[in-house]
Formats: sequence, C-alpha cells, structure tokens
Amino acid sequence: MTLPKLIIGDLTLNIPIIQGGMGVAVSKSMLAGAVSAAGALGVIASVGLGEDAVGDMSYADRSREALRTEIRAVKERGLPVGVNIMVALTNYKSLVEVCVEEKVDVIISGAGLPLKLPAYAANSSTKLVPIVSSARAADLLCKTWARKYDRLPDAMVVEGPLAGGHLGFKFADVVEGTADTLESLVEGVVGATRSYAEERGESPVPIIAAGGVYSGEDIARFMALGAAGVQMGTRFVATDECDASQEYKQAYVDAREEDVAVIHSPVGLPARVLMNKFVERSLEGDRQRFACLYKCLLTCEAKSANYCIGEVLLNASRGKFADGFAMCGANVYRIDKIVSVKELIHELVEDAQQHLG
Repeated sequence: MTLPKLIIGDLTLNIPIIQGGMGVAVSKSMLAGAVSAAGALGVIASVGLGEDAVGDMSYADRSREALRTEIRAVKERGLPVGVNIMVALTNYKSLVEVCVEEKVDVIISGAGLPLKLPAYAANSSTKLVPIVSSARAADLLCKTWARKYDRLPDAMVVEGPLAGGHLGFKFADVVEGTADTLESLVEGVVGATRSYAEERGESPVPIIAAGGVYSGEDIARFMALGAAGVQMGTRFVATDECDASQEYKQAYVDAREEDVAVIHSPVGLPARVLMNKFVERSLEGDRQRFACLYKCLLTCEAKSANYCIGEVLLNASRGKFADGFAMCGANVYRIDKIVSVKELIHELVEDAQQHLG
C-alpha cells in the first residue's frame, strides 16, 4: 500500500513524518531543510538559538534574530518549515511573533499547554499544532480554543512516555513503566478531538503520534490506530545533516540500552538522557557554579539547580560532553550508523508501506 499523505489545512506533506524539534541547537535549518526537501516536514527548535551571536543584544533579541535567520535559510529554498516553541520559555510570545512575521508553515508547541497560542498568532496562515500527553489535555485545549478563539488546532501531536528530552508525565510513571502507552494515548486523543470537529462540522483534527516511533512498522501501526502521521526526533539525530556536532551523533551510535536514563531536570520535569560522567556527578549531588545568564525558562529553579540546563545542552550539541549531556528517545540504542536524511526517510517509507496492509 502507498503511504498516505499528511494534510494539515492547506499544507500537504507527501510523507506523513514530522521531524521533532530538538534543542539546544540540534535541529536547526540544515536538518529541517533536508527533511522538508525529502518530502516530510523539517522543524527548527527555537530554544537556545543565538548563543554564537556577537554583540550586546539581550537573550530575547538574540533568540529572535537567530530564529529569523534559521527560518529564512529554509524558506529561501522554497521549502515548508515548522518551528517548535516551548510554552515554558520566558520569550514564548516573542518567538511566536517571529514565526508569524516570517510566515512559517507550522508552529508546534508543547512543554505546557499553549492555551494562548491562537491569540499570539492571530490573522496568520501559520498552522498551529499543540503537543499533548493525555486525552484530558487534548479535551481542555480543544474546549478552550473553540470557546475563546472559535477554532480548533490544525493538528495535534500526542507525545508518549518513550520520547526524548523533557516528558509530560510523572517521574515515577516513566521510570516504573506505568504511564499510558502511546498506543492508548493516540486512541484516546483521536476520540477526544472527534466530537469537537463533529460539532463544528469540520474534518477531524489530524493526530500525530510521537515518542518512541522508530521504524516504518511503527508508523504503519500508529496510522492503523487513527494517527494521520508521526513525529520522530531521535532517528534524525544520526544523520549527516543534523546540526549537532559529530561527537553528539556518535554518542547516539555508541549508545547501549543501559545508557538510557530518566533524570529530574532543573525545569521540574523528568527528562530522558544518555548517561555519562556529567550526569553521574550530578546525580551524586555535584553542583556547578553558574550564573543564570539566560532566564529562559519559567519553570527553572536556578537557585536550587545543580546546573544550567541551557548551558549543558548547548555544550553537548557542540560535543563538549565533559560539561553536558545528550537528550534522547528510549530507542536510541537501536541506532548503529549515521546516514543521510534521504536514506533514512526512504527506509522508513519502504518499511511502512510493507506493513500498512
């Protein structure tokens, strides 16, 4: 069977795959452009951009202008582009405004419920795609957007507990494996959003499955459960075009299953990471001396944190693992080589088509 296209409003993707937005500086314009050129949707992570800027601009201004540069690098090639913006960012509204000004195709927004996103992107053609981790959150978001803004999301990403980075679940549930599976979450969110679309006489909200999606077989399985497509992050790190350093990519290739750990992040959420000596020292109580240079996250407890999460993730993306760590999905240990984006997408599509029947 032919893999169905992913349709989000008037945006049609020939391949129903969205590349997950990965910060800090892991998915920028090089990766996003390569993914979009291959027929899927490339996504720039907005968090932590601009740290190579020279001058006396504020963190917020550096972030705005660096994001603008990354967006234009993809748009100038005539390609669609998405931007991931975390609700927990202190400059959230500012980054949304840049996306609207630059006419990005899709804003994907999580790390909190983006209840005010439609107000910040009013009168824009940009597609608004929230990330949720439960049917309850999907219901609240649809109810709020319908009541306050007379609209529903253009699509919705459902992220399960096997995702990389910060997770929208209780720490114990992630560690003990008691969190809802992505399969049950997809079915629940499909059901929760259907009634709102029916009430408005609209087509169903496209649901995008994310978190632990690794193979074409996974893609076929989630589409059979009602998903319109998938979002994948970890697989795209081990590609030639990923914006992170070669050392970062190689850490994925070298990862073993026992290297994957879930830790408490300074932002107040569980986070899935690759264990290394930096993480070990932190878990033992080692505290770095640092100044909060960015004030980038609303939920970060800088005074009690062992380290600056923005700084350590930036160090990691640059290959400086003595002072940082890589975030990753639960299936990272299955990666055994670095390939081109084109090769990866071809593999995923071929595999998915074989399992669609």
